[in-house]
Amino acid sequence: MIKVAVMGYGTIGSGVAEILDQNRDVIAGQAGQDVELKYVLDLRDFPDSPVADKIVHDFKVIEQDGEVEIVVETMGGLNPAYPFVKACLEAGKHVVTSNKALVAAYGTELLQIARDKNVNFFFEASVGGGIPIIRPLYRCLMGERIEEITGILNGTTNFILTKMDKEGASFEGALKEAQNLGYAERNPEADVEGHDTCRKIAILTAIATGREVNFEDIYTEGITKITDVDFKYAEKMGTSVKLFGTSRISGGRVSAFVAPVMIGKDHPLYAVNDVYNGIMVRGNMLGTSMFYGSGAGKLPTASAVIADIIEAAQNMKRNVRLGWTSERQAVEPMDRVSFRYFIRMAGTYRNKEQDVRAAFGPVEVVELYGMDEFAVLTREMTEGEMKAAVSGYNAAEAKRSEYGVKQTIRAMV
Repeated sequence: MIKVAVMGYGTIGSGVAEILDQNRDVIAGQAGQDVELKYVLDLRDFPDSPVADKIVHDFKVIEQDGEVEIVVETMGGLNPAYPFVKACLEAGKHVVTSNKALVAAYGTELLQIARDKNVNFFFEASVGGGIPIIRPLYRCLMGERIEEITGILNGTTNFILTKMDKEGASFEGALKEAQNLGYAERNPEADVEGHDTCRKIAILTAIATGREVNFEDIYTEGITKITDVDFKYAEKMGTSVKLFGTSRISGGRVSAFVAPVMIGKDHPLYAVNDVYNGIMVRGNMLGTSMFYGSGAGKLPTASAVIADIIEAAQNMKRNVRLGWTSERQAVEPMDRVSFRYFIRMAGTYRNKEQDVRAAFGPVEVVELYGMDEFAVLTREMTEGEMKAAVSGYNAAEAKRSEYGVKQTIRAMV
């Protein structure tokens, strides 16, 4: 029998305990032996819960118990998750985590400790919740040269953008509804500013390249500047706006970003709505494949944790080759990345045509009835070229004491 400890009895931790109990026979069949929950570490007591007799408050109980061979970390954050996980690995215990912040910040170090101690550090649930994506990348697609990973990796932002798209809600109104439904935290910054997505695309890029990717090197822009007016234009154009985490890999060079992107109906991620996640992976031989499902939630995420527990149980005496090395993967500056751009401008195109063409070259023009503004869709250009064009246009408008660019969204249409 394999004894397991869970650190953190919140949403995901309680889900792990529930599945360990309810799917006991399934797990035992896959693991080759019974898997039993011995401890649950938490600051709180849960006298009416099924794990009341397993609650401990002192981490040392888990660290020093030789019977505990697999430890599950579902506390979130970096402190005390990082020192606790590190100590467990150094004690020769396998560790499974759902903590993307931990993996993004300390994954390189923790993976190396696991290799040195001949144990495993698994983190399937850290990206995409219940969607299998980490394991497919290092196992099912191991013969592929991964060329692109693009994902809707945050259910909160996708819910907000869907509400704005389908119901005409404002950003503020959609965010408030997301908070009322429990999809968004009281402080939603990590979600709406793109930080959560950034850590996830950093992890996926590191898996794909085999090198460490510093999430701080990835250009990150959230959805707080997206408005209901943007979606009115999108409706007329037959497009939508999604928050993408994207990594493009070519010739050892990586460009990665997190930003709202305007996409057409033919894009594989166009129909991924509400709190669902979708991840598109393109390999040089496979072509494009899609992974879709519940990107968060108690039981979907816990299901991914359970799969890692089973893999650890199947490999108690060996380290599974997984992850990346300490060699740093350089990330190209955002100014070199190319898009078409959706740009909203004050005034009427008839009066601004000369300045628009001088700054941006040939464009497609989109106008909404009754609006004292218009929008253009540019040719493909680099981010640096776009910034220079916007600066030039705004300077020309300022000379006439007129307003220039109001909004810019990258486009793949």
